[in-house]
Amino acid sequence: MVTHATPKVSFRSQMLLARERAIIQTVNRLLAEKGFEAMTVDQVAEGVGIAKASLYKHFASKEDLAAAAMADLMVQAQTFLDGLAPALSAIDKLRTTVEWTMRLKLDGNMPTLPSQNSSLRAALMVHKAYMDGLMDVSDRLGAWIEEAQQQGALNPQIPAIAVLYTLYARACDPVLEFLKASDLFSDDQIIEMVLMTCFDGLRQR
Repeated sequence: MVTHATPKVSFRSQMLLARERAIIQTVNRLLAEKGFEAMTVDQVAEGVGIAKASLYKHFASKEDLAAAAMADLMVQAQTFLDGLAPALSAIDKLRTTVEWTMRLKLDGNMPTLPSQNSSLRAALMVHKAYMDGLMDVSDRLGAWIEEAQQQGALNPQIPAIAVLYTLYARACDPVLEFLKASDLFSDDQIIEMVLMTCFDGLRQR
């Protein structure tokens, strides 16, 4: 029996991958804190602890940096959806997914969405990894929405796409930050309140 050894990744390649991971994590944090328009490449380089010239060896532009971070977020979302228990009902899968996005938001790891006329939005539209991930996540959530509507757990009079966009919006909901800034509630309490206002408002009467 012939076995093939897995090729070893060189130390240099490992270092480059680790640096790219650090860059993406820093971009994610800055996108969450400042948004794309206010974020600068200098801030990214400073956050990673490398020279701006080194940063450009990995990503050619600010748009490329942000698009890579958004694509990474889609991979995280796909991994999360893959890990959901198949036995969960459609409505519980949706609630659990929305809760996950809100925790990312409260932890400062959820990038704010770019404005309609942003150069980032244009870059995302032609970024294959991001678009493939977005379509996959949207298809899965859309199927659960339709299933939950058929089961009477969500109002079937609301178009599924409107429900989908409503759930996506919870990941960027400023209410989360307003409630956190009030120092009146824990993160768990904030998430439960927003989940209640979101899903109870969509529930079949």
